[in-house]
Amino acid sequence: MQKRLHDSEIFLDLAASDLQELIQQALDELVRCGKLGPRHRAAVQATLDERGEGELQDLGGGVGVLRIRYTTQNGDQVRSALIRIPEGVRASDHERVHYVWMIVAPYGASMPLNEELEPFGWMLFDERFSASIIGANDPMQVLATYQLYLEYVEAPPDQRRPSMVPTYPSVAPPDVGLGAGVLSDIRRKLPYYASDFIDGFNIKGLATILFLFFACLAPSIAFGGLLAFLTQGEIGVVEALLAAAIGGVTYALFAGQPLTLLGSTGPVTIFIALLFVLCKQFEVPFLPGLFWIGIWTSLMMLTLALTNASRYIRHFTRFTDEIFGALIALIFITEAVRDIFGGILDEEVATSGELLALVLALGTYVISQQLSRMRQKPLLTKNAREFLADFGPTIAISLMTVAAWNMRPIELDHLAVPDEFATTSGRGWLVNPMEAPIWFWIASIPIAGLATVLMFLDQNITVRIVNSPRHRLKKGAGYDLDMAVIAILVAVCSAFGLPWIVAATVRSLNHVRSLATVRHHARGEHIISVQENRLTPLVVHLLIGASLLFLGLLREIPMSVVFGLFLYMGIASLRGNQFIDRLKLWVTDPALYPPTHYVRRVSRVVLHTFTLIQVICLALLWAVKSSALGVLFPLCIALLVPIRRSLVRVFSQRDLAFLDADEEPEEEQYREMD
Repeated sequence: MQKRLHDSEIFLDLAASDLQELIQQALDELVRCGKLGPRHRAAVQATLDERGEGELQDLGGGVGVLRIRYTTQNGDQVRSALIRIPEGVRASDHERVHYVWMIVAPYGASMPLNEELEPFGWMLFDERFSASIIGANDPMQVLATYQLYLEYVEAPPDQRRPSMVPTYPSVAPPDVGLGAGVLSDIRRKLPYYASDFIDGFNIKGLATILFLFFACLAPSIAFGGLLAFLTQGEIGVVEALLAAAIGGVTYALFAGQPLTLLGSTGPVTIFIALLFVLCKQFEVPFLPGLFWIGIWTSLMMLTLALTNASRYIRHFTRFTDEIFGALIALIFITEAVRDIFGGILDEEVATSGELLALVLALGTYVISQQLSRMRQKPLLTKNAREFLADFGPTIAISLMTVAAWNMRPIELDHLAVPDEFATTSGRGWLVNPMEAPIWFWIASIPIAGLATVLMFLDQNITVRIVNSPRHRLKKGAGYDLDMAVIAILVAVCSAFGLPWIVAATVRSLNHVRSLATVRHHARGEHIISVQENRLTPLVVHLLIGASLLFLGLLREIPMSVVFGLFLYMGIASLRGNQFIDRLKLWVTDPALYPPTHYVRRVSRVVLHTFTLIQVICLALLWAVKSSALGVLFPLCIALLVPIRRSLVRVFSQRDLAFLDADEEPEEEQYREMD
């Protein structure tokens, strides 16, 4: 297998729109590099003219093989080339492939079997190796990565060394020395710093800003209101908005991956509420206690950043990403459903205000969803469809708010914000850490350890999902730099009594999706490119900060509209989650299963068993989160790694390659956010 790529030419990024154009360009490249003589080139062309271009066979994983025979009087040499085509070409089964093995051989010469070529496709299902291939600009990098992959899969599990795994942009390289990872991230991102601002100046950037302003405002207000209830007013909406503004602006300016959006998240909100209960039990003032826990957490996170600990996130796979993403989405959905339907269910007879709130919430959700799907409709012009899809959530919020204004006699709950810029409880902004007992200064260290685990996982899993190869990002990541920025922000938030902020999965995915250029096909859509920039997150969080100066205007937005957007974001983030797609198969007629790569190549028993294990893990996470042991919730997330690693004893390596691959066939990448 290894010899096959050694003997092949590697052509990267041929700009071919169809198979015929691909063949002509590849043959010209073989002639140019001396692997195919002009006379043989003419013989190949004559055969093509007579018999057609041949069949491009799909091998899976976005890889195909094209065998071309020709007539010659002398020589039986077999020429082969591996070709990467960014736009892809259609195989004979109508699947789009982006890597083509082209084998050119005289009649009578033996050609390689599919078994020799398929491992390259299997490698593209392994996130640890696929990103290095996708981002390769040098054929030698492709060859080296393939060699490492073969060494890795052919070695016994107990002999697989870290050195067998390549380094690539989506995971921090194994730099050595204190702070080496952070410095490496800075060097990697610095050349793009100017373009990070310029690339945001366009209509798509404007649509993203308007959408995400409300998309980030809604959870900040919702989680802020939830914290106000759970902490008895110690932390509330104003603190949540201020934390999002300060953290978001800082992160947009200095982080390695600015596409990641920060904010209050479900797991962190729940953890802070558990800390409030813990402080009450030990009779420790909450905010001073939170200060000491936050300071120790900040120091631990900074230590992790300086020691390049983010490299261990490579042990997380699609298995863990899907469970974590589903958990965050469920928190969004359950919170929205509770607030949208809670009032009606609690009353024997619903009031006109409760019914109107229901209409506004569902209206916000439906309009956002339907307008976001306009790209797939035949109505209007392409530019009009793009405009409506990009501005869909903004239009929905505006329409439903205007509708609420026109129904003024009916009482509605509006955003709960104070009349002026001040803390929720009326305290001073700076927290006095000396109010906490001295013994708690040290006793808070193990609690900070749990907080560090949660923040580390919440941050890195989200950033890993953002940096997924399916998003086709070009400017690289900065895991350790990101972690260092988060560590500093945790210390700042703790000093001012603000909720901790971290990478927010749903908001970040909506950010990527809003900036993406997508291509539609029969079974959905896939991302072609993303306008990576720092301008959109910077302006979004500046607007959130400015909203604190216009608290009166924010109070005009009904809470039902906010929770309708909350519901839209939660459901949108589930679209494209392969775990959810496989879960739907439980109630789908097997004859109507979609022809995805895992359905075609994995047995039904294996498929459903793998999904069942994920369901059990998700249920256990939810149970622990909701129990008296909720403070141990971060450790349960970390346990997903050993659980996933133990699956090699249950499933074959081949089945795991198709079920747990981070990189899926390009034609099946349809993480629709609508």
